Amino acid sequence: MITEQFPSKLLERAVNEFAKLPGIGRRTALRLVLHLLKQDAKMTDSLADSLKQLRNEVKYCHICHNISDTDTCELCANPRRDASTICVVENIRGVMAIENTGQFHGLYHVLGGVISPMDGVGPSNLELASLVERVRNNSVQEVILALSPTMEGDTTNFYISRQLAGLPVQLTTLARGLSVGDDLEYADEVTLGRSIATRVPLSGIKN
Repeated sequence: MITEQFPSKLLERAVNEFAKLPGIGRRTALRLVLHLLKQDAKMTDSLADSLKQLRNEVKYCHICHNISDTDTCELCANPRRDASTICVVENIRGVMAIENTGQFHGLYHVLGGVISPMDGVGPSNLELASLVERVRNNSVQEVILALSPTMEGDTTNFYISRQLAGLPVQLTTLARGLSVGDDLEYADEVTLGRSIATRVPLSGIKN
């Protein structure tokens, strides 16, 4: 394998840092770094400042665990949202994807992942206990399990259904307009919107 020769240690370090990002190979990293070098210094300073501010000041909503600028996110603080319905998603990308459909007007609960023993992720690593607490202590009538239709997503759905068993809440899941194995964030808005609008009861589970 040919080792890349950089004319500058500073350039090499910047490329190495960019290459650590998901989906960014070394060639792409080099192209991005060279592009930044061509830009006005104010542009790179603004980029650096925004990343520092994001890392140091970003918060997570104490109710739904969505990324927020405040302790309570705008969705949870909005009195026009339907507090009787909670949509459970894996991460913020799920919230953004469903919001873009314009088909859902309830609240969210961000798990922070899905159960995946192969990756060392168990129930205790996710925001599952707080979900059960929200359902138990509030007038929640429906919980929509909007996780990607993968083996890990289905495993998490089943675990949640067992934790909520016995509580007076309806469990529904997205209609399978989504292809099995697809990630929620990559679904087109029409398909995802229809899946929300035509959600179905979670089969085999009785509360």
